[in-house]
Amino acid sequence: MKEPRKRKSAADRRAEIVQTAIRLSARIGPDRVTTQHLADEVGVTQPAIFRHFATKGDIWLAVGDHIVAEMNGLQKNGTGNAEADPHGELQRVVGHHFVHICEQPAIPAILYSRELQAESDALREKFSDLLDKRRLALAGIIRVGQARGVHRSDLVAEDAAQLIAEAVQGLSMRWLLDGCTYDLADAGPRVLAPLFDAFRA
Repeated sequence: MKEPRKRKSAADRRAEIVQTAIRLSARIGPDRVTTQHLADEVGVTQPAIFRHFATKGDIWLAVGDHIVAEMNGLQKNGTGNAEADPHGELQRVVGHHFVHICEQPAIPAILYSRELQAESDALREKFSDLLDKRRLALAGIIRVGQARGVHRSDLVAEDAAQLIAEAVQGLSMRWLLDGCTYDLADAGPRVLAPLFDAFRA
């Protein structure tokens, strides 16, 4: 006799919807994801989606919260050796981001979607704050390198950090456009190596 399907808790269903939105974003792009797509993938009706999220915008805010929590955790776990080896730490932090993008290819598409953010000031502010924190963390590592004589003293740390962040964004988006057909975790650090070397004192 077939076992009856176990009903998921509201929290589990919400988490499933968020993960499905992220997965679909990688496949078809965040701007094309509809609540019907989500319902079909989750295996529920469209009204059931709206029992967990009042609006489609609320779904994307929950997706944003999930991405922010993951990336904040990544930032904490990827740092810690700046004092001993600031140049190596800079490369390691950026390398961790490339690995994370390989594991979650929808991240750059969602983070930099103009359409999603145009429809939600709250989402735009959430992602802007996240990217500002990432840039400031990179600038902090560069400043440690400057203090230790490892990085050039004439660098403006915030500008150098912004350059790294924009390079990561550009490489990630190009990887998506190329269909994720190569290993970004290998290619990203290799392409950025000359940039990092240019920071050395």
